[in-house]
Amino acid sequence: MLAYNSAHFPRSGPYHALSYSAPSCVRDTDRPLSFPWTERHLRCVWSDFLHKPLSLTSMDGRSVYVVNPGRWNLEAGPDFLDAILKTGPDEFIMRGDIEIHIRPIDWRHHGHAADPRYSNVIAHITYFDGVLPASDMPSSVLQIPLRGPLNALPAFSFDGLDLLAYPCGALSSLPPCATILKTWTPEQRGHLLDSAGEERMRLKTERLTKSVIEKGRDQALYEEFMCALGYKHNRRPFAQLAQTLPLARLRQDSDNVPLQAYSLLLGVAGLLPTKSNPLWDTETRIFIRELWDIWWKHQSMWHDNIVTLGAWTLSNLRPANHPLRRLMAAAHIFTGENALLTRISTPQKSSLILWNSLLRDLQSAGEHSYWAWRGSFSKPRHCSPEALIGPGRAASILNNVLIPWLAATNSSPTDSLLLAVLPSEDENRLIKHTAHALFGHDHTPALYHSGLRQQGLLQIFHDFCLNSRNGCGACHLPNALAHQKI
Repeated sequence: MLAYNSAHFPRSGPYHALSYSAPSCVRDTDRPLSFPWTERHLRCVWSDFLHKPLSLTSMDGRSVYVVNPGRWNLEAGPDFLDAILKTGPDEFIMRGDIEIHIRPIDWRHHGHAADPRYSNVIAHITYFDGVLPASDMPSSVLQIPLRGPLNALPAFSFDGLDLLAYPCGALSSLPPCATILKTWTPEQRGHLLDSAGEERMRLKTERLTKSVIEKGRDQALYEEFMCALGYKHNRRPFAQLAQTLPLARLRQDSDNVPLQAYSLLLGVAGLLPTKSNPLWDTETRIFIRELWDIWWKHQSMWHDNIVTLGAWTLSNLRPANHPLRRLMAAAHIFTGENALLTRISTPQKSSLILWNSLLRDLQSAGEHSYWAWRGSFSKPRHCSPEALIGPGRAASILNNVLIPWLAATNSSPTDSLLLAVLPSEDENRLIKHTAHALFGHDHTPALYHSGLRQQGLLQIFHDFCLNSRNGCGACHLPNALAHQKI
């Protein structure tokens, strides 16, 4: 376990003190004739306290008070995540997800009853009244209609909703933490994010230190890197692959040749095509034949350990994020004369030079390979090459994997000036959600354009926003902010 005030991340101290006691494709339905709006209108109403009725009643007669409407989910699954409701005279607290439809029967029409992603739903919000049988929904789900309460609001109109302002742009009132932070100077707010960012990196370093001790320096990096290549949809199968086919074995069995390493990775991953496709062109057929000429020699040794195809998420992915392309990048990064670990071990004049070099190397991995010119086996060759790891993902890997690993192995010194110039990652919904909660809808995004401050927003989200026991503003962050300025 690292000492708290790590030499690598000294500014994490104030944030650690601040947070130490903390607990730890959407598509509208067809519009029925009797409702000339969309589900998105209902989601906007649900997410905004300015429009939502103060008094709600479930179909079984229970009163419902919305403590926290939840986080707007822009991906597959329930419409809102981590909502908090109080029900009944004893104000029983319910925590979970929210699904919104126009009519109750839409739950069944959309196939949610058999979808495990909806198993944590605590409330089914609809415009029209109606009751679904308990067999169609998770146990204890509140069925709450909005038509009556909305009609009772004299000034309410669906036409008055600015649909483009949601989910981030519309905040009817600032939460307590944002109200407090408005009194801080921009420098103080920046220091908060810097400190939280260093704390996040310190924690990552601490975790990687344990992994290095248990698995060895190279394998620890390999497993962490593979998880990062899997992004959010395929982290688990990438991790399974890295553990099933360790780095030392990958290098040995591939003779440290990237193409052979790619064949092994693809074979053990269960992703090497077994049948020819009439859409393949000559170059693709030759390429897959080359892979099989390598894989058949090793296939029998891995027969019982191949990752099942069902473990992978292969649909609804951007072509650039497909595991077929990511594994080619991994093969070039971890094998060959210019493998990543070889470059990291080469002395550099400064950490900044090393970091910039790593960013370039990540984006150029496999730049002359088959996948640099392809989006899939069956699509035509591109007119120009496309990086296997784009700039946003490369920045994320540098910030979340390489720099904590370098600190964990004491391979490269860091200081506040170097951390301040970490590259920006692609902004995700958690970063945007936390920034709007902390600074309001009219904040300046430039405040968190550095990679370190984005890390800080993610740390604050996990420490406070996600773990709030009674909704936004009811966690201990406002009190902590009121008594301490970093």
